[in-house]
Amino acid sequence: MKPYNDYNSYLKQKYGCKVYRIGIDAGFTCPNRDGSKGSGGCIYCNAGGSRASYADPEKTVSRQLARRVDYLKKTKKADKFIAYFQAFTNTYAPIDKLKAVYDEVLPFKEVVGISIGTRPDAVDESKLALIASYKKNYEVGIEYGLQSMHNETLRKINRGHTYEDFLEALALTGKFNIPVCVHVILGLPNETRSDIIETAKALSSLKVEAVKIHSLHVLKGSPLERSHKEGGIQLLSQEEYAEMACDFLEHLSENIIIQRLTGQGNREDHAAPAWAMDKSSTIKKIEDILAARGSRQGSKAH
Repeated sequence: MKPYNDYNSYLKQKYGCKVYRIGIDAGFTCPNRDGSKGSGGCIYCNAGGSRASYADPEKTVSRQLARRVDYLKKTKKADKFIAYFQAFTNTYAPIDKLKAVYDEVLPFKEVVGISIGTRPDAVDESKLALIASYKKNYEVGIEYGLQSMHNETLRKINRGHTYEDFLEALALTGKFNIPVCVHVILGLPNETRSDIIETAKALSSLKVEAVKIHSLHVLKGSPLERSHKEGGIQLLSQEEYAEMACDFLEHLSENIIIQRLTGQGNREDHAAPAWAMDKSSTIKKIEDILAARGSRQGSKAH
């Protein structure tokens, strides 16, 4: 029994087996990169837009899915999958283009879920209605990159939207009853332990189904890489991150599903910290700290 509301356990209980997420790069860009909402992108993002190492934007969505499904069937004996539109902003296109892209999932009978990664300033009613239309046949979710509830932090990381934009998107998404997963990053510039806890408390008070927790890490070619080389950005040690993740979990509602406990870039893109590439070690450290504290997710949320 995990000391947090583990996503893999949720999926296994629901489907009776391990369900594998397949990251897809559908060839979208981002309003914070092309100049429509901002310029230069978030400081931690590079030209890959957080795509999975196996995702190939030169290939269609259906070809990316077919290749990965075949690989996971052969190597993991997998038979159920979630199509995760991961790279960049996957609602940043006209509605007919979005429908054509999402519909490429439909022929894959092994796919039980569709997850759309996007920004809170890149949705509207028509796009959310389209996403909601897939709920008849799939477990559908939308993932919003929030990173922090603090507008000063969002400004420092050049996020290009505010916390209020997120709240507006969340309310609009709620009208369509689409489950929401929120991404947060621990270790952002000048954020304190109390800032992190405030974000956890805020999410606990909202209609949020899941959270992904990431560590701030440096990708090659990102603005953050330059700042890190110049000494302008201090990264957390593995121990500091694990302690902070535990603080966050303790103040997060026990009902919120934890889809991720730590994050890292692709090996070829990752610049620092080195410990972030050892995902299993970081997760174990978080679990060990919670055990030592006699604590778990939500223990301080009430």
